[in-house]
Amino acid sequence: MNEKSEQFPRRRPVRSFVLRGGRLTGAQQRALATLWPHYGIDPGDDLLDLNGLFGRSAPVVVEIGFGDGEATWRMAAAAPGENFVAVEVHKPGVGRLLIELSVQGVSNTKVYCGDAVEFLERRIPLLSLSGVRLFFPDPWPKKRHHKRRIVHQSFLDTLSARMKEDAILHLATDWQPYAERMLKLLSDRADFENLATSGDYCLRPDWRPQTKYEKRGQRLGHEVFDLLFRRTAK
Repeated sequence: MNEKSEQFPRRRPVRSFVLRGGRLTGAQQRALATLWPHYGIDPGDDLLDLNGLFGRSAPVVVEIGFGDGEATWRMAAAAPGENFVAVEVHKPGVGRLLIELSVQGVSNTKVYCGDAVEFLERRIPLLSLSGVRLFFPDPWPKKRHHKRRIVHQSFLDTLSARMKEDAILHLATDWQPYAERMLKLLSDRADFENLATSGDYCLRPDWRPQTKYEKRGQRLGHEVFDLLFRRTAK
């Protein structure tokens, strides 16, 4: 390390997640070893050829932070005419989704394990996505942690640049202050149009399965907020 780098060390980016040391089950370990070559997207810095990745041309939807993957495989199975890219940083959830994709015979989904923001910036081509879904991200409720929230203006800039005209951004949360913040951020932009006739939140679409985190929040009495915005013309 040179003198300059010692005086001014490189700052680590603020992450929207904390890596948990969750234990992989034997089945999840086997899935990561045997199913990854079929479903997985390997690390790299080159832009993905999305048509080549799936072996066909079809609308591409990216889901960020799929958790245990239950909602992911159900949405993909219900929409065989679309291609899904599912991104999650925690390996146990990745292993579980790989198992379900195989068991359920879902062939239109690819999986990436890593930081979704870096993946979008480095691997997803501009104007290539027909949809982006982010369900129940960590709300980081304490004020001093708000900088860790994934939804902020630079993140929306990244999404906007990679979404086609008329692509749909779908966010969901059970944390009202976060919902209000996301609504404000998106409403202030000219490149996204709210699809809610009331100008705020939409009812949960029938095609969005309830997630484990959503059900847990409802048991705690939390209201669920769905935000659907259309990417407008540049």
